[in-house]
Amino acid sequence: MEEKFNKRLREAKGRFLHFCVDEVTLSNGHISTREMVLHPGAVAVIAVTAEKEVILVKQYRYPVKEVLYEIPAGKLEPGEDPAVCAPRELAEETGFLAEKWEKLGTFYTAPGFSNETMHLFYATGLRAEEAHPDPDEIITYEKIPLRKAWEMIRTGQIKDGKTILAILWIEQMITD
Repeated sequence: MEEKFNKRLREAKGRFLHFCVDEVTLSNGHISTREMVLHPGAVAVIAVTAEKEVILVKQYRYPVKEVLYEIPAGKLEPGEDPAVCAPRELAEETGFLAEKWEKLGTFYTAPGFSNETMHLFYATGLRAEEAHPDPDEIITYEKIPLRKAWEMIRTGQIKDGKTILAILWIEQMITD
């Protein structure tokens, strides 16, 4: 089922994303094209307070033209260890620092068109400090009880895939 790269037909580079169209030979011998977004990878953090509240950020996402609830997340710098990036992103976006960190897993966000790999971390023992979002980010955060967050998924108030995955994962861990 593997596909063999033949040649790059087109490419464009942005600030951190790279778009390309490759010609490939399929395992059945047919020639096809694959459009891809190449991404440096990212981290996402599900931070849970002692009161079982999830820290969610709210921000406007231009591609979908909506304000979304999301867990804090951010891209990796070249060669950066995800375990170093996760605390930085949590602090930048929410101001929270965590005493305890656990890596839950790694997953592909959209393997049909991107190679983005996301590393999911669980943060507890939270302490509030001042947030320092990037200049191009307008972000607020809310503490939402885990049960309410789960209900927000069911009612469509939370639509972000990484956030849905993380909340369901943590809810399962905590209730087991």
